[in-house]
Amino acid sequence: MLLAANLAFAGSAASPSIRNLSHPAPHRMASGALDAADMPTLRQAGVKEIISLRTPEETPRFDEAKVVRSAGMTYRNLPIHGAKGLTRANVERFDALLRQAGDKITLVHCASSNRVGAMIALRAAWLQHKSPAEALAEGQRWGLKSLASAVRARLNAPTTKEN
Repeated sequence: MLLAANLAFAGSAASPSIRNLSHPAPHRMASGALDAADMPTLRQAGVKEIISLRTPEETPRFDEAKVVRSAGMTYRNLPIHGAKGLTRANVERFDALLRQAGDKITLVHCASSNRVGAMIALRAAWLQHKSPAEALAEGQRWGLKSLASAVRARLNAPTTKEN
């Protein structure tokens, strides 16, 4: 109950800059781009860890790692460069980061939550052995949109270390 109240606060007018904020799974939040001003709101919502899928070039306005850490949260970064970054190796790294976060409230983000959803979908299919339809649905809950065709292509291809 407290978690739901905290998440409602995080999505309130107090944090209008947190794009596409959602709570797709227990202890997990997903969003688009963050700003330095969002950190107090996220901390008040109980977020303990932030996993960014953004590349360093995407955050020229502020040092996200420094701001997150100074707000008392753990910061992890796995840069995913669009569709070409949707590899099995990256999905395995992503899975390790999520497992490492355990039951800490963790926010996973990129610019819009699209890459987050793509990585979740591929993780669901490749590592959790969900059907392509189930994996895509899970990815969409996390924000998958324009990368859906790239995800579908990978799900229909044989899984190797390269894809």
